[in-house]
Amino acid sequence: MTAPDSLPLHALVEDNLAAVSPDLLRAMVKTFADALMSAEADTLCNAEYGQVSDEPVNHRNGYRPREWDTRAGTVELSIPKLRQGSYFPQWLLERRRRAEQALISVVATAYLLGVSTRRVEKLAESLGVTQLSKPQVSAMAKHLDEQVAAFRNRPLDQGPYALVWVDALTQKVPEGGRIINAHVLIAVGVNADGNREILGLDVATAEDGAGWLAFLRSLLARGLSGVQLVMR
Repeated sequence: MTAPDSLPLHALVEDNLAAVSPDLLRAMVKTFADALMSAEADTLCNAEYGQVSDEPVNHRNGYRPREWDTRAGTVELSIPKLRQGSYFPQWLLERRRRAEQALISVVATAYLLGVSTRRVEKLAESLGVTQLSKPQVSAMAKHLDEQVAAFRNRPLDQGPYALVWVDALTQKVPEGGRIINAHVLIAVGVNADGNREILGLDVATAEDGAGWLAFLRSLLARGLSGVQLVMR
């Protein structure tokens, strides 16, 4: 059964990532939070980490660990230390709930569509961080994109996947100055340990036989095996 157009897809993927792959979600949130703090520390030092600046105003002095409790579990953050004074991300201290929601939302968006530099800038601004440079923003977006791509293309080696659910969600997206319908194909399976696992997700221009065939063949190419029942 196809879901209605009004279903917020990024929220659905966020919930599935939290329930099905909490380790992945925690890792991605940690990656983004650590990158954001590192970029802030670079700004305070007037130098990127590991590089020499002609006019440094401070220097890095290692890290201190801090646990951050989120809906995906406890995330082990690495907060940069400075030689002079101290640094602590105000967005983590004062806007804890808001920061968590923003980070998880951008992770879900990255899983679906990739994350653009503009999305990273908007995320940072929503947390009160306004001094990030363009190279820092680009590096953060690239790092998260690489992590998402690695997960989406990973080998499906936790099989056999006896039960597989497939579904398609219709979303309205902008393209060429107009709004069109995009069809998001998603597959969830039960692995050998009895746990649900997001097997794959793809965006198609039409929900037809060719689109489904290409999607399912991509799952087989990544190692999907042992399927006894497919449900939709």
